Amino acid sequence: MNASADPQVLGRDEWERAREAHQERAREVLGPVVERRRRGERHPVEDFLFDYYSLRPGQLVAWHPGVHRVLEHAEGEFGSLRFHRVTGGRVEVDAAGVLARRADTVAWVERLLRAVRGRPASFGCFGMHEWAMVYGLEPDRTRHADLPLRPRPDQVRQTVEQVGLRCTHFDAFRFFTPDAAPRNALALTREGQPEHDQGGCLHVNMDLYKWAGKLLPLTPPELLLDAYELARDIRALDMRASAYDLRGLGYEPVRVETASGRAEYVAQQRAFAARAEPLRERLLDLIETSRAVAARQAGRMSAVT
Repeated sequence: MNASADPQVLGRDEWERAREAHQERAREVLGPVVERRRRGERHPVEDFLFDYYSLRPGQLVAWHPGVHRVLEHAEGEFGSLRFHRVTGGRVEVDAAGVLARRADTVAWVERLLRAVRGRPASFGCFGMHEWAMVYGLEPDRTRHADLPLRPRPDQVRQTVEQVGLRCTHFDAFRFFTPDAAPRNALALTREGQPEHDQGGCLHVNMDLYKWAGKLLPLTPPELLLDAYELARDIRALDMRASAYDLRGLGYEPVRVETASGRAEYVAQQRAFAARAEPLRERLLDLIETSRAVAARQAGRMSAVT
């Protein structure tokens, strides 16, 4: 949605159809996850998106208007939701309230998104960040100690030292082992994140899901689910290229310790970067739209008072 456009007004029949379509899609996407979690089963790939990020499956299934829609005859279903308002019998997101309450978060998200958009993507890390997280550790000391390693610890060391560490994303770097961190080409910090994040990084593109969640309830549910699906697919590559052996779970390794494996990794990395780019633009557009809606809402309030 363009920031200058008016929100889309949906009658009850229209928003009920939109809600049903979204929930049907979300249940199909998340069905195996929900069922596994119901049984209390852990999954080292899919659980990452719910352990590391703060959202829960139910939040992905739930439908709400997002900042780009205004709902008619919806007071009973949405009027009492936090950061929603009823005006003239119509329900909409209180964009002004969200932006005022979360000004620092919105500013940080926008800064990161714009920085990544304006920086060339880099594809030279070869997934070594996951290897750096087990570098120098015995298998029973790793973050996923229940998973076997494909290479021996000495082979992990050898691969990291031969391929090198060129990680650009702080939230991967901060999990490097003490022995691995000094080997990285950059000493990364949280404060320096906007200067180093770039669109070829798997974790930067997974984080689009995090930023979509941070912008709720401004974020339309369809965008949130799109970002989740991208993050889910990226996480699978992230772990397939790691030193862990996930063949027992149906994940064939991408052997980045070999030249052919590194080439395969880069090809998939580029494909994910291409998928991420329009989602990044939609999030930036969402922020601009939210500001425009907030201004209109403030104008209406001024006219009333």
